[in-house]
Amino acid sequence: MVSETVFTYGAPQLKFGSGAADEIGFDLAQYGVRRVLVVTDAGVAATGGPQRIADAMKAYGITAEVFAGVHVEPTDASMRQAVEYARETGPHDAYVAVGGGSSIDTAKAVDLLTTNEGDLAEYLNPPVGAGRAPERPLLPLVAVPTTTGTGAESTTVCVLDVLDLRVKTGISHPRLRPVLAVVDPELTMSQPAGVTASAGMDILCHALESYTARPYDAFERKRPEQRVPYCGANPVSDMWAEKSLSLLSRSFRRAVRDGDDREARTEMALAATFAGLGFGNAGVHIPHANAYPIAGRVKDFRPDGYPGEEAMVPHGMSVALTAPEAFRFTFEARPERHVRAAELLDPGMERPDDPAEHLPRAVIRLMRDIGMPDGIGGVGYGEGDIPGLVEGAMKQQRLLAIAPRPVDGDAVAGIFRRSLRLW
Repeated sequence: MVSETVFTYGAPQLKFGSGAADEIGFDLAQYGVRRVLVVTDAGVAATGGPQRIADAMKAYGITAEVFAGVHVEPTDASMRQAVEYARETGPHDAYVAVGGGSSIDTAKAVDLLTTNEGDLAEYLNPPVGAGRAPERPLLPLVAVPTTTGTGAESTTVCVLDVLDLRVKTGISHPRLRPVLAVVDPELTMSQPAGVTASAGMDILCHALESYTARPYDAFERKRPEQRVPYCGANPVSDMWAEKSLSLLSRSFRRAVRDGDDREARTEMALAATFAGLGFGNAGVHIPHANAYPIAGRVKDFRPDGYPGEEAMVPHGMSVALTAPEAFRFTFEARPERHVRAAELLDPGMERPDDPAEHLPRAVIRLMRDIGMPDGIGGVGYGEGDIPGLVEGAMKQQRLLAIAPRPVDGDAVAGIFRRSLRLW
């Protein structure tokens, strides 16, 4: 094998800080935009934030309409509804996504399917879909996160549930990356504690998975046309992951405990941004692959802090539930990375005798402190569900290819089984 010698790095333009969302009209005017669709969900719309952002654009000669029909944990059906709405009310010059990953991912799908031909299913990642690439450029997309976690404002991916298959998958292409990420910590102040905890675990796993991912130079050499956004751990992504972990170590518990702590909220927003800038290029691996079927096959679990009556396992929570066991499994591939990550995350923790236990114990200690369930059993899964969960996880080959160790069905089954109860 001829080893890779090249890594790639991409990121949106970034505007960060209190009041940053007030400047979106100016930013869009630089692209000559005159008509915008603001994409959000009903819960975020109820805060009035999306409408304020839309109204502020008038000063720059921009007409903006708000679509508040995003489904929390979007599905192929909800994304098709959003696309149809955009087609009926269009044409638009740009899109603005205001909300969590659900709103940002829905806006990516809307942008893709209002600028390119074909059905949503054609663009889904193999083996669920055909992995079709967009042939035409997308319209400018501005992503305005109101939760601190998903990193969707930085990435080239949108994630959704395919209802008929009961599997979560995604679409991945560089053209899906927003042109501008506007991160305003003031917009995150209304996050309930449960949402802060779950979204924060997504930040944590983004940082940990990209930091422990298979290094870019461990892959076979690619031709230029074969390069993908997720290229493996590299010096630039490592820098962002380390900084994110340091911020989480001092702000995560505080932000969950006291939602009015502006310093903690700001540091969490920074941690989410930094983790997104890292994993959006290095990639994520086993915990995220396992998260898709955990969320997609939910039974009757209803988390605190989330609106609506539908059963759901929030994305960040679903990622966290197998993370400790996943990092026990990957330890032998990159021991020094796992130990270093644990030291950054929990610098006051006494180092265990077995180095392989350092990172899992640090993650579990944090999960207990912020009220996460104690494993997949805590969200309703049992031994009999493991084959179906393994089947769903093994469909996420785009992610599993980034793992630092080869992953087969038996390995994934063992991780799920040991994650039924983490403590």
